[in-house]
Amino acid sequence: MSFSTNFDDLDLKPELLGNLADLGYTEMTMVQAETLPLLLAGADVLARAKTGSGKTAAFGLGVLNKLDVTSFTVQALVLCPTRELADQVAREIRRLARAIPNIKVLGVCGGSPLRDQTASLQRSPHIIVGTPGRVHKHLRSGNIDLGSLKALVLDEADRMLDMGFMDEVDAILAYVPAQRQTLLFSATYPEAIADISRRVQHEPRTVDVTDDEQPAQITQSWCSVTRENRNAELVRTLRAWGGELNLVFCNTKVDCAEVARYLQSEKIVAIALHGDLDQAQRNQVLVRFSNRSASVLVATDVAARGLDVKDIDAVFNYELPPQAEVYVHRIGRTGRAGKTGVAVSLVEDREMWRLEEIEKSLPDALLQKRGIPDARRGDDTLVPSMTTIQISGGRKNKLRPGDLVGALTAQGGVPGNAVGKIDLFDNYGYVAVQNEYVRNALRQLGERPIKGRKYRARARK
Repeated sequence: MSFSTNFDDLDLKPELLGNLADLGYTEMTMVQAETLPLLLAGADVLARAKTGSGKTAAFGLGVLNKLDVTSFTVQALVLCPTRELADQVAREIRRLARAIPNIKVLGVCGGSPLRDQTASLQRSPHIIVGTPGRVHKHLRSGNIDLGSLKALVLDEADRMLDMGFMDEVDAILAYVPAQRQTLLFSATYPEAIADISRRVQHEPRTVDVTDDEQPAQITQSWCSVTRENRNAELVRTLRAWGGELNLVFCNTKVDCAEVARYLQSEKIVAIALHGDLDQAQRNQVLVRFSNRSASVLVATDVAARGLDVKDIDAVFNYELPPQAEVYVHRIGRTGRAGKTGVAVSLVEDREMWRLEEIEKSLPDALLQKRGIPDARRGDDTLVPSMTTIQISGGRKNKLRPGDLVGALTAQGGVPGNAVGKIDLFDNYGYVAVQNEYVRNALRQLGERPIKGRKYRARARK
């Protein structure tokens, strides 16, 4: 069955269609083409699609199209398994909604102060994007009223199941109206997902686009290591096969922190993402990696989903995961959107059983054993070209990206093409600047008033 991939063929609000054109969304992805007509018609949808398929825009547009901006009530709730994914989803929905004035999208996740969230909830957001535990906590405290809810979205439901969140999801369901649209998105279809669908959805339409998606072009290999030389061999593999953006996966947060410190001692700009970081620290880590001011992100599997970083060159498994499915999620962060990728795993003799289990589950993707060549000479691929500067103002100060660009480039301070990605949070912001212009950028941002006020600026290392 063929589907139109033209957004103009959808019954979307003119503001949404105009904004999609401005954002450069010219054609729908497969999951968007198959689900959006169903979403806009009001059907419950059970969709299977891989990470990076465009599903956020699919359910985001469906939710925004039926939103009544004049009603200051919570009309949509999106539940995500991790803070990283919730933050990514909230940002994408805000981007999709930017042409419609006065829409409020609020993130409600653990790791942020309850008091601040409670104050924001009192101002009636239209859409809440959050993790099950924190949303349920606010519901129990009476801070969230879901009586006017029109749409409930369970994003990456299989991951929520794996992480043990279904008790909280079931508890949240007690607060939502029986008459609602329920959208369930999952990368896999274990039987438990079918059970959840039967409990929370009404005659759902099923969409599965995983067979139609272009397979990733990833060169997979493994290298033999010992417990004693694993760290040193990781450095050699990074220097041999790494690119500008590299993900290193560890099985524990202790290893994650230690590996990042070791790489830093080897003069590699590496940062760690794991469960012991508070929300501000996690934001800073993800910003620095996505804006290319760090070349290596060392992460636990919490980063395998919901990591909104394009063009990751290579994935390195410091250790193989016990489950083949986790391995697939890890390496799926590279080789996306038709590009090629590299996946390298370090394997001790005692871990060979894990490699064998993975190869059994992936018969068409045999991992090739490779020796690690000597480090490339005269190659600075692992040296980031950008530096992140933090500024002490954000969205609550009414700052916009254009304000920071204006301050940076005023009177010839920093060339416009030397300014990279800009990320604004409630009370602070980040801007990436080419390394050679960092001193000028700090002076421009620290000494020049922005909207009549001076802000502190410092480079993050």
